[in-house]
Amino acid sequence: MRTTALRAALLAAGVPLLMAASPSPSPSPSVSGAAVPVNDAGTSFLTATALGTGQGADVAASTGDYLYWAFGAAEGQTTTVDVTVTLPPSAQRHGPQSWSVELFDGLRRRQSCTAGPQDATAETAAATVALRCSLRQIRSWAEPWSGDPLPGTYYVRLTAGQVPQNDLGLAAGVQLRLTSKGGAGDAQPEGGELRAPLVPPVNAGSPAAAAPTAAAGSTDRAVAPAEEETHWYSAPFQGRNTRWFWTVGGGTLAALAGVLGYRLTRHPRGGAPRRGPANPGTGQPGSFG
Repeated sequence: MRTTALRAALLAAGVPLLMAASPSPSPSPSVSGAAVPVNDAGTSFLTATALGTGQGADVAASTGDYLYWAFGAAEGQTTTVDVTVTLPPSAQRHGPQSWSVELFDGLRRRQSCTAGPQDATAETAAATVALRCSLRQIRSWAEPWSGDPLPGTYYVRLTAGQVPQNDLGLAAGVQLRLTSKGGAGDAQPEGGELRAPLVPPVNAGSPAAAAPTAAAGSTDRAVAPAEEETHWYSAPFQGRNTRWFWTVGGGTLAALAGVLGYRLTRHPRGGAPRRGPANPGTGQPGSFG
């Protein structure tokens, strides 16, 4: 009713209705199909460059360098890493080159690839070499002895294995793409749950943050550690008594061993020493001197 009354008032005033028309909706901002790739890479696990979901990398590198990237994988996902290496001009190379891509989990355990050429060799005339590694599906829980992939951080390492000595240091280009499919709904129940993802510390070597203090009115108290059970026969062998016990016991045994050895060597038969033979013709014991 307010709209009808407003239109009637505008018509009476001679204002065109176009002025009172509702404004057209503003165009929604366009969403790019892929994230902007990064242009750098780390040289170790600690300096690995982090990649977001669906983000890749376009890096200018040198032949022989170790390149590291890190990305996160959630439960039920299957991630595939595609790497294309643009080799130096064939006129500058002196032989074939072998490249390899590897995946490691948050504990830096090497994960096996289920598909793709993980290792490839490029001949001298080749311009590029393509590598691929498909990670196994991320599980929510695994046995401690198994190497199954778990949710957390994963590392990508690109290396040039067999390269002629004269080709080390030549400029090369690297393009890396990450594609993930699946999610938590695709994960199979395993009868357990991971308490926390395998995410290494961001700033390795930095002091840990102080633990939050308990509130003043909190009734929670820290539980004292349980004391070890002791017995009358084990108490003398624990703590500081251990050193004195073994010192005194060892000294006593050494003294007894010395006395026993002396008696065995001094009087081997345990009798008194025998006198010399009697003087001939007298029947009296002989005397010395």
